[in-house]
Amino acid sequence: MISQLSPSILENNCLDKFHDECGIFGIYSPYKIDTFSLIQFGLFALQHRGQEACGFSVLRDGFIISHKSEGLVLDFFRKISHSECYHGNAVIGHTRYSTEGGQSKKNIQPFFGEDSYGRSTISIVHNGNLVNAQYIRKKLESKGINFISEYSDSEVILRLIQKYLPESNNSLEKAIQKTTIDIKGAYSVIVLMDNKMAAFRDPNGIRPLCYGMLNEETYIFSSETCGIDSVGGFYIRDLFPGEIMIVDKKSVQFSILRERKNTKRRICSFEYIYFSRPDSLIENINVYKIREKSGEKLYEQHPVEADVVIGVPDSGVPASIGYSKASGIPFKPILVKNKYIGRSFILPKQEMREKMVNLKLNPILYEIKGKRVVIIDDSIVRGTTSRRLVYILRKAGAKEIHFRSASPPIIGPCYLGVDTPSKKDLISYNHIDKKNIAKILNVDSLEFLSMENLIDILGSIHYCFGCFTGNYPIQKTH
Repeated sequence: MISQLSPSILENNCLDKFHDECGIFGIYSPYKIDTFSLIQFGLFALQHRGQEACGFSVLRDGFIISHKSEGLVLDFFRKISHSECYHGNAVIGHTRYSTEGGQSKKNIQPFFGEDSYGRSTISIVHNGNLVNAQYIRKKLESKGINFISEYSDSEVILRLIQKYLPESNNSLEKAIQKTTIDIKGAYSVIVLMDNKMAAFRDPNGIRPLCYGMLNEETYIFSSETCGIDSVGGFYIRDLFPGEIMIVDKKSVQFSILRERKNTKRRICSFEYIYFSRPDSLIENINVYKIREKSGEKLYEQHPVEADVVIGVPDSGVPASIGYSKASGIPFKPILVKNKYIGRSFILPKQEMREKMVNLKLNPILYEIKGKRVVIIDDSIVRGTTSRRLVYILRKAGAKEIHFRSASPPIIGPCYLGVDTPSKKDLISYNHIDKKNIAKILNVDSLEFLSMENLIDILGSIHYCFGCFTGNYPIQKTH
Protein backbone atom coordinates (compact mmCIF):
# COMPACT_ATOMS: atom_id res chain seq x y z
CA MET A 1 0.00 0.00 0.00
CA ILE A 2 1.34 3.44 -0.94
CA SER A 3 1.58 5.73 2.07
CA GLN A 4 -0.91 8.58 2.30
CA LEU A 5 0.82 11.95 2.36
CA SER A 6 -0.69 15.39 2.63
CA PRO A 7 0.42 17.34 -0.47
CA SER A 8 2.47 20.47 -0.16
CA ILE A 9 0.45 23.38 -1.46
CA LEU A 10 2.10 26.07 -3.57
CA GLU A 11 1.20 29.69 -3.01
CA ASN A 12 -2.39 30.17 -4.19
CA ASN A 13 -1.40 32.39 -7.09
CA CYS A 14 0.88 29.70 -8.54
CA LEU A 15 -1.41 27.81 -10.89
CA ASP A 16 -0.68 24.27 -12.09
CA LYS A 17 -1.88 24.71 -15.67
CA PHE A 18 -0.67 26.21 -18.91
CA HIS A 19 -2.50 29.42 -19.77
CA ASP A 20 -3.05 30.68 -23.28
CA GLU A 21 -2.30 34.39 -23.44
CA CYS A 22 -5.61 35.56 -24.87
CA GLY A 23 -8.54 35.31 -27.23
CA ILE A 24 -9.29 37.79 -30.02
CA PHE A 25 -12.54 38.57 -31.80
CA GLY A 26 -13.73 41.01 -34.45
CA ILE A 27 -16.77 41.88 -36.61
CA TYR A 28 -16.91 44.10 -39.69
CA SER A 29 -20.16 45.24 -41.33
CA PRO A 30 -20.82 47.86 -44.02
CA TYR A 31 -23.64 49.29 -41.91
CA LYS A 32 -24.31 50.05 -38.24
CA ILE A 33 -25.11 47.01 -36.05
CA ASP A 34 -25.30 46.22 -32.32
CA THR A 35 -21.53 45.86 -31.97
CA PHE A 36 -21.80 46.24 -28.17
CA SER A 37 -23.79 43.01 -27.75
CA LEU A 38 -21.90 41.10 -30.43
CA ILE A 39 -18.46 41.79 -28.96
CA GLN A 40 -19.80 40.89 -25.52
CA PHE A 41 -21.02 37.50 -26.81
CA GLY A 42 -17.81 36.84 -28.71
CA LEU A 43 -15.48 37.66 -25.82
CA PHE A 44 -17.59 35.70 -23.35
CA ALA A 45 -17.29 32.65 -25.62
CA LEU A 46 -13.49 33.09 -25.55
CA GLN A 47 -13.28 33.78 -21.80
CA HIS A 48 -11.46 30.47 -21.22
CA ARG A 49 -8.44 31.89 -23.11
CA GLY A 50 -7.96 34.71 -20.59
CA GLN A 51 -9.66 35.83 -17.40
CA GLU A 52 -7.60 38.77 -16.16
CA ALA A 53 -8.81 41.61 -18.35
CA CYS A 54 -10.68 42.45 -21.53
CA GLY A 55 -11.43 45.34 -23.85
CA PHE A 56 -12.81 46.39 -27.22
CA SER A 57 -12.59 49.11 -29.87
CA VAL A 58 -15.67 50.15 -31.85
CA LEU A 59 -15.72 51.93 -35.21
CA ARG A 60 -18.63 54.39 -34.98
CA ASP A 61 -19.29 57.09 -37.57
CA GLY A 62 -15.67 56.99 -38.72
CA PHE A 63 -14.24 57.28 -35.19
CA ILE A 64 -12.63 54.51 -33.10
CA ILE A 65 -13.79 54.38 -29.47
CA SER A 66 -12.04 52.02 -27.02
CA HIS A 67 -13.02 50.70 -23.60
CA LYS A 68 -11.00 48.25 -21.47
CA SER A 69 -10.54 47.16 -17.88
CA GLU A 70 -9.47 44.37 -15.58
CA GLY A 71 -11.91 41.59 -14.73
CA LEU A 72 -14.14 38.99 -16.32
CA VAL A 73 -16.10 39.74 -19.48
CA LEU A 74 -19.62 39.92 -18.05
CA ASP A 75 -18.48 41.94 -15.02
CA PHE A 76 -16.72 44.36 -17.37
CA PHE A 77 -19.71 44.87 -19.67
CA ARG A 78 -22.16 45.15 -16.77
CA LYS A 79 -20.41 48.34 -15.63
CA ILE A 80 -20.75 50.08 -19.01
CA SER A 81 -23.65 52.53 -19.24
CA HIS A 82 -25.20 53.89 -22.44
CA SER A 83 -24.43 50.75 -24.45
CA GLU A 84 -26.00 52.34 -27.55
CA CYS A 85 -22.95 54.64 -27.72
CA TYR A 86 -20.93 51.57 -28.67
CA HIS A 87 -23.05 50.62 -31.67
CA GLY A 88 -21.07 50.91 -34.89
CA ASN A 89 -20.21 49.05 -38.06
CA ALA A 90 -17.07 47.30 -36.77
CA VAL A 91 -15.55 46.13 -33.48
CA ILE A 92 -12.52 44.20 -32.24
CA GLY A 93 -12.01 42.76 -28.76
CA HIS A 94 -9.55 40.90 -26.58
CA THR A 95 -9.71 38.79 -23.44
CA ARG A 96 -6.41 38.51 -21.65
CA TYR A 97 -4.19 36.25 -19.58
CA SER A 98 -0.89 38.10 -19.18
CA THR A 99 2.46 36.65 -20.21
CA GLU A 100 4.67 39.25 -21.89
CA GLY A 101 4.45 42.62 -20.17
CA GLY A 102 2.85 41.51 -16.91
CA GLN A 103 -0.45 42.46 -15.30
CA SER A 104 -0.34 46.26 -15.47
CA LYS A 105 -3.50 48.05 -16.67
CA LYS A 106 -1.31 49.69 -19.29
CA ASN A 107 -0.93 46.31 -20.99
CA ILE A 108 -4.66 45.62 -21.49
CA GLN A 109 -5.68 45.38 -25.16
CA PRO A 110 -6.77 46.71 -27.61
CA PHE A 111 -3.87 49.07 -28.22
CA PHE A 112 -4.68 52.08 -30.36
CA GLY A 113 -2.85 54.85 -32.20
CA GLU A 114 -3.91 58.48 -32.46
CA ASP A 115 -3.47 61.23 -35.02
CA SER A 116 -2.17 64.75 -34.26
CA TYR A 117 -5.66 65.76 -33.10
CA GLY A 118 -5.81 62.96 -30.51
CA ARG A 119 -8.32 60.89 -32.49
CA SER A 120 -7.89 57.11 -32.60
CA THR A 121 -7.16 56.04 -36.17
CA ILE A 122 -6.01 52.44 -35.68
CA SER A 123 -6.50 49.72 -33.08
CA ILE A 124 -5.21 46.13 -32.79
CA VAL A 125 -5.68 42.93 -30.78
CA HIS A 126 -3.05 40.20 -30.74
CA ASN A 127 -2.76 36.59 -29.57
CA GLY A 128 0.74 35.17 -29.37
CA ASN A 129 4.20 36.25 -28.36
CA LEU A 130 7.10 37.83 -30.24
CA VAL A 131 10.60 36.57 -29.46
CA ASN A 132 12.32 39.78 -30.62
CA ALA A 133 9.89 42.39 -29.28
CA GLN A 134 12.28 44.07 -26.86
CA TYR A 135 14.95 44.48 -29.52
CA ILE A 136 12.44 46.14 -31.90
CA ARG A 137 10.98 48.31 -29.14
CA LYS A 138 14.40 49.72 -28.26
CA LYS A 139 15.05 50.53 -31.92
CA LEU A 140 11.70 52.31 -32.25
CA GLU A 141 12.18 54.24 -29.01
CA SER A 142 15.59 55.38 -30.22
CA LYS A 143 13.80 56.93 -33.21
CA GLY A 144 11.41 58.87 -30.96
CA ILE A 145 8.42 56.49 -31.08
CA ASN A 146 6.65 56.45 -27.72
CA PHE A 147 5.06 53.42 -26.03
CA ILE A 148 2.24 53.31 -23.50
CA SER A 149 2.53 49.72 -22.28
CA GLU A 150 5.18 48.12 -20.10
CA TYR A 151 7.00 45.97 -22.67
CA SER A 152 3.95 44.56 -24.42
CA ASP A 153 4.88 42.84 -27.69
CA SER A 154 1.39 43.58 -29.01
CA GLU A 155 2.06 47.32 -28.91
CA VAL A 156 5.27 46.71 -30.86
CA ILE A 157 3.15 45.33 -33.73
CA LEU A 158 0.88 48.39 -33.61
CA ARG A 159 3.73 50.91 -33.62
CA LEU A 160 5.43 49.14 -36.54
CA ILE A 161 2.21 49.24 -38.60
CA GLN A 162 1.82 52.92 -37.75
CA LYS A 163 5.41 53.58 -38.80
CA TYR A 164 5.02 51.82 -42.14
CA LEU A 165 1.60 53.18 -43.14
CA PRO A 166 2.87 56.59 -44.38
CA GLU A 167 5.77 54.86 -46.14
CA SER A 168 3.27 52.57 -47.92
CA ASN A 169 0.90 55.28 -49.22
CA ASN A 170 -1.49 54.34 -46.39
CA SER A 171 -1.81 50.77 -47.72
CA LEU A 172 -2.62 48.57 -44.74
CA GLU A 173 -1.59 45.42 -46.60
CA LYS A 174 1.87 46.81 -47.42
CA ALA A 175 2.31 48.11 -43.86
CA ILE A 176 1.49 44.65 -42.48
CA GLN A 177 3.88 43.03 -44.96
CA LYS A 178 6.72 45.32 -43.82
CA THR A 179 5.83 44.79 -40.14
CA THR A 180 5.95 41.00 -40.41
CA ILE A 181 9.41 41.15 -41.99
CA ASP A 182 10.63 42.75 -38.75
CA ILE A 183 8.81 40.66 -36.15
CA LYS A 184 9.56 37.07 -35.21
CA GLY A 185 7.36 34.74 -33.19
CA ALA A 186 3.74 33.66 -32.86
CA TYR A 187 1.02 36.12 -33.78
CA SER A 188 -2.61 36.13 -34.77
CA VAL A 189 -3.74 39.76 -35.14
CA ILE A 190 -6.88 41.75 -35.98
CA VAL A 191 -6.45 45.40 -37.02
CA LEU A 192 -9.22 48.01 -37.08
CA MET A 193 -8.88 51.27 -39.02
CA ASP A 194 -11.38 54.02 -39.78
CA ASN A 195 -12.55 52.29 -42.97
CA LYS A 196 -11.41 48.66 -42.91
CA MET A 197 -10.43 45.62 -40.87
CA ALA A 198 -7.52 43.24 -41.40
CA ALA A 199 -6.65 39.86 -39.89
CA PHE A 200 -3.41 37.93 -40.27
CA ARG A 201 -1.42 34.99 -38.86
CA ASP A 202 2.29 34.30 -38.57
CA PRO A 203 3.84 32.08 -41.30
CA ASN A 204 4.00 29.10 -38.92
CA GLY A 205 0.34 29.46 -37.94
CA ILE A 206 1.20 28.74 -34.30
CA ARG A 207 -1.83 30.46 -32.76
CA PRO A 208 -5.31 29.93 -34.24
CA LEU A 209 -7.51 32.42 -36.10
CA CYS A 210 -10.59 31.72 -38.21
CA TYR A 211 -13.29 33.69 -39.97
CA GLY A 212 -16.96 33.33 -40.71
CA MET A 213 -20.03 35.35 -41.70
CA LEU A 214 -22.94 36.76 -39.72
CA ASN A 215 -24.80 37.39 -42.97
CA GLU A 216 -23.85 37.98 -46.61
CA GLU A 217 -22.11 41.28 -45.80
CA THR A 218 -20.86 40.95 -42.20
CA TYR A 219 -17.53 39.24 -41.46
CA ILE A 220 -16.48 37.65 -38.16
CA PHE A 221 -12.92 36.88 -36.97
CA SER A 222 -12.29 34.73 -33.92
CA SER A 223 -9.55 32.75 -32.18
CA GLU A 224 -11.95 29.79 -32.16
CA THR A 225 -15.13 28.76 -33.95
CA CYS A 226 -17.04 28.89 -30.64
CA GLY A 227 -16.80 32.69 -30.90
CA ILE A 228 -18.46 32.62 -34.34
CA ASP A 229 -21.13 30.26 -33.01
CA SER A 230 -21.83 32.57 -30.05
CA VAL A 231 -23.15 35.36 -32.29
CA GLY A 232 -25.13 33.07 -34.59
CA GLY A 233 -22.60 33.18 -37.43
CA PHE A 234 -21.33 30.38 -39.63
CA TYR A 235 -17.73 29.27 -39.87
CA ILE A 236 -16.01 29.43 -43.26
CA ARG A 237 -12.40 28.42 -42.59
CA ASP A 238 -9.22 29.15 -40.64
CA LEU A 239 -6.90 31.77 -42.02
CA PHE A 240 -3.92 30.03 -43.56
CA PRO A 241 -0.54 30.44 -41.86
CA GLY A 242 0.95 33.65 -43.24
CA GLU A 243 -2.35 34.85 -44.72
CA ILE A 244 -3.69 38.42 -44.62
CA MET A 245 -7.41 39.11 -45.03
CA ILE A 246 -8.66 42.70 -45.42
CA VAL A 247 -12.33 43.70 -45.57
CA ASP A 248 -13.92 47.08 -46.22
CA LYS A 249 -17.27 48.34 -47.53
CA LYS A 250 -16.36 47.56 -51.14
CA SER A 251 -14.24 44.41 -51.17
CA VAL A 252 -12.53 41.46 -49.50
CA GLN A 253 -8.85 40.88 -50.27
CA PHE A 254 -6.58 37.93 -49.48
CA SER A 255 -2.79 37.90 -49.71
CA ILE A 256 0.16 35.93 -48.33
CA LEU A 257 3.02 37.24 -46.21
CA ARG A 258 6.48 37.08 -47.70
CA GLU A 259 7.82 33.72 -46.57
CA ARG A 260 11.01 33.36 -44.60
CA LYS A 261 13.40 30.60 -45.58
CA ASN A 262 12.58 27.15 -44.11
CA THR A 263 9.23 28.32 -42.68
CA LYS A 264 7.00 25.35 -41.83
CA ARG A 265 3.42 25.07 -40.64
CA ARG A 266 3.50 24.47 -36.88
CA ILE A 267 0.13 24.77 -35.11
CA CYS A 268 0.28 24.58 -31.29
CA SER A 269 -0.67 21.03 -30.30
CA PHE A 270 -1.83 22.25 -26.87
CA GLU A 271 -4.77 24.00 -28.56
CA TYR A 272 -6.28 20.52 -28.93
CA ILE A 273 -5.06 19.13 -25.62
CA TYR A 274 -6.21 21.94 -23.33
CA PHE A 275 -6.57 25.56 -24.53
CA SER A 276 -9.49 25.44 -26.94
CA ARG A 277 -13.09 24.80 -26.01
CA PRO A 278 -14.18 21.23 -26.80
CA ASP A 279 -16.97 22.49 -29.07
CA SER A 280 -14.50 24.40 -31.27
CA LEU A 281 -12.96 23.42 -34.58
CA ILE A 282 -9.26 24.24 -34.99
CA GLU A 283 -8.05 23.86 -38.58
CA ASN A 284 -11.43 22.22 -39.21
CA ILE A 285 -10.61 19.46 -36.70
CA ASN A 286 -13.05 18.83 -33.85
CA VAL A 287 -11.31 19.44 -30.51
CA TYR A 288 -13.62 17.13 -28.55
CA LYS A 289 -12.91 14.19 -30.87
CA ILE A 290 -9.15 14.66 -30.47
CA ARG A 291 -9.49 14.56 -26.68
CA GLU A 292 -11.77 11.54 -26.76
CA LYS A 293 -9.37 9.69 -29.07
CA SER A 294 -6.49 10.45 -26.72
CA GLY A 295 -8.38 8.61 -23.96
CA GLU A 296 -8.96 5.63 -26.23
CA LYS A 297 -5.28 5.52 -27.16
CA LEU A 298 -4.29 5.78 -23.49
CA TYR A 299 -6.15 2.56 -22.70
CA GLU A 300 -4.71 0.75 -25.73
CA GLN A 301 -1.26 1.93 -24.68
CA HIS A 302 -1.61 1.32 -20.92
CA PRO A 303 -4.57 -0.93 -19.96
CA VAL A 304 -5.38 -1.42 -16.30
CA GLU A 305 -8.10 -3.20 -14.31
CA ALA A 306 -10.31 -0.77 -12.44
CA ASP A 307 -13.85 -0.12 -11.25
CA VAL A 308 -14.40 3.44 -12.40
CA VAL A 309 -12.90 6.10 -14.71
CA ILE A 310 -13.07 9.76 -13.72
CA GLY A 311 -11.90 12.89 -15.50
CA VAL A 312 -10.53 16.10 -13.99
CA PRO A 313 -13.15 18.77 -14.82
CA ASP A 314 -13.40 20.13 -17.39
CA SER A 315 -10.59 19.39 -19.82
CA GLY A 316 -9.93 15.81 -18.65
CA VAL A 317 -13.52 14.65 -19.12
CA PRO A 318 -13.53 13.92 -22.90
CA ALA A 319 -10.36 11.81 -22.58
CA SER A 320 -11.86 9.89 -19.67
CA ILE A 321 -14.97 9.16 -21.75
CA GLY A 322 -12.71 7.83 -24.50
CA TYR A 323 -10.81 5.70 -22.00
CA SER A 324 -14.11 4.31 -20.72
CA LYS A 325 -15.29 3.46 -24.24
CA ALA A 326 -12.10 1.59 -25.07
CA SER A 327 -11.84 -0.24 -21.75
CA GLY A 328 -15.46 -0.93 -20.84
CA ILE A 329 -14.76 0.54 -17.39
CA PRO A 330 -17.68 2.85 -16.51
CA PHE A 331 -17.08 6.59 -16.61
CA LYS A 332 -18.69 8.56 -13.79
CA PRO A 333 -18.56 12.35 -13.14
CA ILE A 334 -17.46 11.79 -9.55
CA LEU A 335 -15.45 14.98 -9.12
CA VAL A 336 -17.88 17.86 -8.68
CA LYS A 337 -16.51 21.27 -9.68
CA ASN A 338 -17.72 24.51 -8.15
CA LYS A 339 -18.69 26.49 -11.27
CA TYR A 340 -18.49 29.81 -9.44
CA ILE A 341 -14.80 29.65 -8.53
CA GLY A 342 -12.93 32.45 -10.28
CA ARG A 343 -9.63 33.76 -9.03
CA SER A 344 -8.07 32.14 -5.99
CA PHE A 345 -8.81 33.57 -2.57
CA ILE A 346 -6.03 35.49 -0.79
CA LEU A 347 -5.46 33.23 2.20
CA PRO A 348 -2.40 33.81 4.41
CA LYS A 349 -2.41 30.51 6.32
CA GLN A 350 -1.28 27.15 4.87
CA GLU A 351 -4.14 25.35 6.62
CA MET A 352 -6.74 27.52 4.89
CA ARG A 353 -5.03 27.22 1.49
CA GLU A 354 -5.24 23.43 1.74
CA LYS A 355 -8.98 23.67 2.34
CA MET A 356 -9.32 25.53 -0.99
CA VAL A 357 -8.93 22.18 -2.77
CA ASN A 358 -12.25 20.98 -1.41
CA LEU A 359 -13.92 24.26 -2.31
CA LYS A 360 -12.95 23.87 -5.97
CA LEU A 361 -13.36 20.10 -6.40
CA ASN A 362 -15.27 17.73 -4.17
CA PRO A 363 -15.78 13.97 -4.75
CA ILE A 364 -18.96 11.93 -4.42
CA LEU A 365 -17.70 9.71 -1.59
CA TYR A 366 -20.04 6.76 -2.20
CA GLU A 367 -18.67 6.29 -5.73
CA ILE A 368 -15.01 6.23 -4.61
CA LYS A 369 -14.76 4.33 -1.32
CA GLY A 370 -13.21 0.91 -1.81
CA LYS A 371 -12.96 1.39 -5.61
CA ARG A 372 -10.05 1.04 -8.02
CA VAL A 373 -10.00 4.43 -9.74
CA VAL A 374 -8.50 5.62 -13.02
CA ILE A 375 -8.17 9.41 -13.00
CA ILE A 376 -7.43 11.23 -16.27
CA ASP A 377 -6.22 14.79 -16.74
CA ASP A 378 -5.21 16.62 -19.92
CA SER A 379 -1.60 17.03 -18.72
CA ILE A 380 0.70 17.18 -15.72
CA VAL A 381 2.64 20.43 -15.42
CA ARG A 382 4.08 21.06 -11.94
CA GLY A 383 2.22 18.11 -10.44
CA THR A 384 0.77 20.20 -7.61
CA THR A 385 -2.87 19.92 -8.69
CA SER A 386 -2.43 16.20 -9.38
CA ARG A 387 -1.15 15.64 -5.84
CA ARG A 388 -4.08 17.57 -4.43
CA LEU A 389 -6.56 15.44 -6.38
CA VAL A 390 -4.91 12.18 -5.34
CA TYR A 391 -5.00 13.34 -1.72
CA ILE A 392 -8.73 14.01 -2.03
CA LEU A 393 -9.36 10.55 -3.53
CA ARG A 394 -7.22 8.78 -0.92
CA LYS A 395 -9.08 10.60 1.84
CA ALA A 396 -12.36 9.50 0.24
CA GLY A 397 -11.28 5.87 0.55
CA ALA A 398 -10.11 4.90 -2.96
CA LYS A 399 -8.58 1.41 -2.93
CA GLU A 400 -6.24 2.04 -5.89
CA ILE A 401 -5.48 5.15 -7.93
CA HIS A 402 -4.12 4.94 -11.47
CA PHE A 403 -3.25 8.32 -12.99
CA ARG A 404 -3.26 8.85 -16.76
CA SER A 405 -2.14 11.98 -18.64
CA ALA A 406 -3.79 12.62 -22.03
CA SER A 407 -0.57 14.22 -23.27
CA PRO A 408 3.14 13.31 -23.19
CA PRO A 409 5.42 14.49 -20.36
CA ILE A 410 5.99 18.28 -20.47
CA ILE A 411 9.73 18.93 -20.38
CA GLY A 412 10.00 22.48 -21.70
CA PRO A 413 8.38 25.91 -21.28
CA CYS A 414 6.63 27.75 -24.11
CA TYR A 415 7.49 31.30 -25.18
CA LEU A 416 5.14 31.48 -28.17
CA GLY A 417 2.00 32.87 -26.55
CA VAL A 418 1.56 30.59 -23.55
CA ASP A 419 2.25 31.29 -19.88
CA THR A 420 4.26 28.29 -18.64
CA PRO A 421 6.54 27.55 -15.72
CA SER A 422 10.32 27.46 -16.12
CA LYS A 423 12.01 24.08 -16.61
CA LYS A 424 12.92 23.81 -12.94
CA ASP A 425 9.20 23.84 -12.03
CA LEU A 426 8.15 21.12 -14.51
CA ILE A 427 7.83 17.79 -12.74
CA SER A 428 8.64 15.73 -15.86
CA TYR A 429 11.79 17.75 -16.55
CA ASN A 430 13.06 17.18 -13.03
CA HIS A 431 12.05 13.51 -12.89
CA ILE A 432 12.65 11.64 -16.14
CA ASP A 433 11.67 8.30 -14.57
CA LYS A 434 7.86 8.20 -14.32
CA LYS A 435 8.17 5.84 -11.33
CA ASN A 436 9.62 8.74 -9.37
CA ILE A 437 6.70 10.95 -10.42
CA ALA A 438 4.22 8.22 -9.44
CA LYS A 439 5.82 8.12 -6.00
CA ILE A 440 5.62 11.91 -5.66
CA LEU A 441 1.96 11.90 -6.71
CA ASN A 442 1.24 8.94 -4.42
CA VAL A 443 -0.46 6.83 -7.12
CA ASP A 444 -0.39 3.10 -7.81
CA SER A 445 0.52 3.66 -11.46
CA LEU A 446 1.20 6.57 -13.79
CA GLU A 447 1.26 6.68 -17.58
CA PHE A 448 1.47 9.41 -20.23
CA LEU A 449 0.17 9.40 -23.79
CA SER A 450 3.12 8.66 -26.08
CA MET A 451 4.35 11.14 -28.67
CA GLU A 452 3.72 8.52 -31.36
CA ASN A 453 0.07 8.21 -30.35
CA LEU A 454 -0.39 11.99 -30.06
CA ILE A 455 0.94 12.45 -33.60
CA ASP A 456 -1.26 9.61 -34.83
CA ILE A 457 -4.36 11.20 -33.24
CA LEU A 458 -3.71 14.68 -34.62
CA GLY A 459 -3.11 13.48 -38.17
CA SER A 460 -1.22 14.92 -41.09
CA ILE A 461 -1.16 18.65 -40.20
CA HIS A 462 2.21 19.74 -38.80
CA TYR A 463 2.29 20.85 -35.17
CA CYS A 464 4.50 22.51 -32.58
CA PHE A 465 5.47 19.97 -29.90
CA GLY A 466 8.06 22.21 -28.23
CA CYS A 467 6.83 21.66 -24.66
CA PHE A 468 7.13 17.86 -25.14
CA THR A 469 10.34 17.67 -27.17
CA GLY A 470 12.25 20.91 -26.59
CA ASN A 471 12.28 21.55 -30.35
CA TYR A 472 10.58 24.83 -31.29
CA PRO A 473 9.71 26.23 -34.74
CA ILE A 474 11.18 29.60 -33.71
CA GLN A 475 14.21 30.03 -31.48
CA LYS A 476 14.01 32.49 -28.62
CA THR A 477 15.97 35.72 -29.02
CA HIS A 478 17.95 36.89 -26.00
